[in-house]
Amino acid sequence: MVDLLLGLQWGDEGKGKIVDVLTKNYDIIARFQGGPNAGHTLIFDGNKHVLHTIPSGIFHKNAINIVGNGVVIDPVIFKKELDNLANYDIDFSSKLLISRKAHVILPTHRLLDAASETAKGKAKIGSTLKGIGPTYMDKTGRNGFRIGDFELDNWKEKYDALTKKHLKMLSFFDVKIDYDLKELEEEFFIGVKRLKELTFIDSEEYLNQAMKNGKTILAEGAQGSLLDIDFGTYPFVTSSTTTAAGACTGLGIAPNKIGKVVGIFKAYVTRVGAGPFPTELFDECGKKMGEIGKEFGATTGRSRRCGWLDLVALKYAVEINGVTELSMMKGDVLTGFKTLKIATTYNYKGNEITHFPYNIEPQNVTVNYKNIKGWKSDITTARTIDDIPQNLKDYIKIIENFVGVPVRIISVGPDRKETIFV
Repeated sequence: MVDLLLGLQWGDEGKGKIVDVLTKNYDIIARFQGGPNAGHTLIFDGNKHVLHTIPSGIFHKNAINIVGNGVVIDPVIFKKELDNLANYDIDFSSKLLISRKAHVILPTHRLLDAASETAKGKAKIGSTLKGIGPTYMDKTGRNGFRIGDFELDNWKEKYDALTKKHLKMLSFFDVKIDYDLKELEEEFFIGVKRLKELTFIDSEEYLNQAMKNGKTILAEGAQGSLLDIDFGTYPFVTSSTTTAAGACTGLGIAPNKIGKVVGIFKAYVTRVGAGPFPTELFDECGKKMGEIGKEFGATTGRSRRCGWLDLVALKYAVEINGVTELSMMKGDVLTGFKTLKIATTYNYKGNEITHFPYNIEPQNVTVNYKNIKGWKSDITTARTIDDIPQNLKDYIKIIENFVGVPVRIISVGPDRKETIFV
């Protein structure tokens, strides 16, 4: 069986930390979608590590890490990630495997991303400008360049043909993008050379064989459910399937092989970039959350917008993913708030509703809140459920009762040791 771990909000929920914490229980960690627009932060032994494409189990000696077919890979960023891990004595050739069916982000994909976002003007969606969208567009348009193409004799011809097509597309935009393609390609081909030193696999065959051999597998998602291309707050979404269904298509795993589905959420909500956010705070409470929680994007460095926990959106994400257990992150950030608010219903076009509607733009949705007493005591040293204050236990109980799924992990700080297993 394959267990899944995925985010239930707009990303940045803390997936990297929980994958790192759980890896000791698994033989294989497999990323199933997204690309270098993801930023999974891990903190241990006083050091901070940010991974973008490499699975978060890479620091564990016994775990195999697989980049699945649903992921898009930028050789330039991938090489930088490998370089940053050079001091950790990791045998990448045996511990980091890449699906031949994963698509490759070319330099011109990044240029198309920048041109497209600039041309939107005020209608920008807040793209990370990593070339993710154009790469997935080439994938669905059946023009894509895949990792396995690097093993073919004519791969350079395929690369040149697609690059030529992209340059022609760039000329159709009304905006001008300054770039030096020769310089971009120089860096790209250095990245390709490093990438080709790694092991490419037919990942669907590898994983299905591993299951037959009794290996334990954890599928690691990127971004969050509310950024899903189908079920997210479209068009302010990512270009891949971030929900549980994405693990099947992104790894070649049958639905009946899925075991636990671990959903991760913050005790409050954040969002990076543009898009609707019903519980967003513009006051001192929102500012305080951002400062205490160090809410800056691991990939972009942009400040994250902060707001109260939204149970309507959380229940929606739990349902579409079939979540079996929850991990609550950053409860420590809410310490010191006298009163906490939780969104329990929406007013949608004049009617009170309890489900997540088609459109949550502010002209259509306002929020109804439940007030809850906060807690004052520092919880970062807590290691069991008995160590946390009663008001936090009450907060968790309200969440569990509303969404119908138990909270099994409570994160009380960024370090891997600062974790309570319930």
